[in-house]
Amino acid sequence: MTIMLVAMAILSSIMYQGFGIRARESRRTDALTSAQAGLNLISREIANSGFGMYEDATSKTAYNGIVTAESDVHRIRIRANLDNAGGTPTAPASSTLAINAPGEDVTYFFDPATSSILRYDPNGGGTGVSRTSVVVNRISSVTFKYYDYAGSTSAATGPLSNPTKDTGRVQITVDITLDPVPGQPNNQQVRLVSDVTLRNNGYMLQQY
Repeated sequence: MTIMLVAMAILSSIMYQGFGIRARESRRTDALTSAQAGLNLISREIANSGFGMYEDATSKTAYNGIVTAESDVHRIRIRANLDNAGGTPTAPASSTLAINAPGEDVTYFFDPATSSILRYDPNGGGTGVSRTSVVVNRISSVTFKYYDYAGSTSAATGPLSNPTKDTGRVQITVDITLDPVPGQPNNQQVRLVSDVTLRNNGYMLQQY
């Protein structure tokens, strides 16, 4: 009986650890799947930043679409002329540049109160009707780093905490703290990193 009790205790311990590992990996998979889907959405919209836009009507210099005054390491605001109506970001009127359609003026930022990445679109509910939506929740943090490309050189300057008119690549890092699992170490971290090249920035346009 003593041998059987010891064997059962060992077996129970092994099963307990096995269930804990299974629960941990299941939560890791769920977190990664959810975060990857959100990261794909963010990456796609950032890559299209600056589409159909240029800095001024005279030089028609490529515009990367990042609103530098409202973008930093914790948030990014991007604009794109997806309907291709107009040409300059300095005169956002219907006759020159209309960026008032859904998806043409978007801000991504981390909300620590809800542990979520939020997407704000001032026209997401239709022209003039704002909408804030959750891209992905249960996130520990999201950071944006910027790389600048001047002229036609392929040498990047960065990573930078703030974008400039020469920013041609954005690195997005999403950190996730997994929920605690009995029998497993707490505060386990998962990190996803995505490098997004702005296809409409000046450097990229000079490659074709």
